[in-house]
Amino acid sequence: MEKETDTSNEAQEEAALAAKIAEQNDRFRRTWGADFTLPGQIVLTRGVADLSPATKAIIMQRVQGFDVFTEDNDPYGDHGFGAFEFEIGGNSYRIFWKIDLYDTEYHMGSDDPANASVTRRVLTIMHASEY
Repeated sequence: MEKETDTSNEAQEEAALAAKIAEQNDRFRRTWGADFTLPGQIVLTRGVADLSPATKAIIMQRVQGFDVFTEDNDPYGDHGFGAFEFEIGGNSYRIFWKIDLYDTEYHMGSDDPANASVTRRVLTIMHASEY
């Protein structure tokens, strides 16, 4: 029975960690990086950066408001990825966004991704074809 309890506790700890990271990722994404308690950067791939201002505004709005997290697009429960489609001016777009968690120097992954003081977020927005 001891082993089951250890596994259960470990699963609970992992779920709590994922929920904390998800809350931070959501806050960073929803505020478009303007919440300075969660430092990071927003990066547009060349394909997205070259779109019209109106198209980029729609993308920004859709990324900020994204809330369709499923087992398929969020298997770790950290809200670090999303995808959506939309049309404007007769053009169709399939957009992906993802959040990576780095150390404070942006050199490697964060050792403690739930700790905002040692973690920097990078939200990358791209065409699905650029993934």
